[in-house]
Amino acid sequence: MTWLITGGAGYIGAHVARAMTDAGERVLVLDDLSAGFPARLPAEVPLVQGSSLDGDLLKRVLAEHAVTGVVHLAARKQVAESVAQPTRYYQENLGGLGTLLEAVAEAGVKRFLFSSSAAVYGNPDVALITEDTPCAPVNPYGETKLAGEWLVRAAGRAHGISTVCLRYFNVAGAAAPELADTGVFNIVPMVFDRLTRDEAPRIFGDDYPTPDGTCIRDYIHVADLAEAHLAAARRLAEGDLQGDLTVNIGRGEGVSVRELITVIGEVSGDRRPPLVEARRPGDAPVSVASAVRAAETLGWSARRGVREMVESAWRGWLLHHGK
Repeated sequence: MTWLITGGAGYIGAHVARAMTDAGERVLVLDDLSAGFPARLPAEVPLVQGSSLDGDLLKRVLAEHAVTGVVHLAARKQVAESVAQPTRYYQENLGGLGTLLEAVAEAGVKRFLFSSSAAVYGNPDVALITEDTPCAPVNPYGETKLAGEWLVRAAGRAHGISTVCLRYFNVAGAAAPELADTGVFNIVPMVFDRLTRDEAPRIFGDDYPTPDGTCIRDYIHVADLAEAHLAAARRLAEGDLQGDLTVNIGRGEGVSVRELITVIGEVSGDRRPPLVEARRPGDAPVSVASAVRAAETLGWSARRGVREMVESAWRGWLLHHGK
C-alpha cells in the first residue's frame, strides 16, 4: 500500500504521517502549507506542495506514486471563520473533496479515509453521542463535514471505493514538542496564550446543567487520534471492509472546562482563577463520544489521559512560544 495524506504537514496530519511511517506504511503528503510546516514531516516522507482543488496535480501525484489509498485531512476547520466566510468553506472543503474523489475514481484507488468531525452532530441532548445520533450541524464548518461524508459515501458506492469517516471530538496534546499545535483556536492553546500574556483564563458560562456548571467535552490526545487513523487505514488495506464505515474518535469520558483549566494550572504552575464570562451561543452543555464502535470495528481505544495531553501540549507551547 502507498498512502497519500492530504493536509499531512498540519498539526493532525503530521501526527498521522509519523504514526503511519513508524508502523512501516509507505506515505507521501500533499499540502498547500497554508497551515502546515514541512519540518513536521519525517525525512523519508515525500512532500508535494499543492491544493486538493488542483485536479491535474492530484491525477499526476496519484499516478506517479502508484497511490493505493488516500487519507484526506486537508480542510479549513475554524468554526468562527466558517460563520464569517461560509462560501470559502464550502468551496475549499467540499470543492477540494469533490476534485480529489474524481481523481481517486479515475486512478482506480479503492480505499479512502475521510477526516470528519463531531461538529456534524451539532448540540444533541444526549449523555453519549453514538454514530447513530441524528446529525444537525449548527455552523458552516460542521455542514461541510456532514456534506463531505455524504459525498464520500456516494462516491464510494458509485466507484466501488471502500470508505471510512472518522468523526473527531476535541483534539489536544502532541506526540513530540515540535509537532505541537501552533495555532490559538482550541481551548488548550487558548488558555496557554492567556497565561503567557499574564491574563487569566476565561470560562464562557458557568450555569450549565452540569456538576460544576461548565461545559463538558470529550478530549482526545492527537497521538491516539493518529493511531486511530493507522487502525482505520489497516482495516481498509485488509480489503474486508465492504462499503462505508463511520466511527467516533473520542475517549468516551467527559471533562468539564473548569476541570481542564485546573489541570492546565497544575501543569503550567499558573493557578490563577479563571474569569467567568457570558455563555457563547451554540455551546452544548455536554458533548461526549461513545467509543464502542471504534473498539469493535477498528480494535482501537484511546490510551492517553487529559493530564498527558496538557503536559505534552505545554512542552510544545514552550518550544514554539516561550513564556
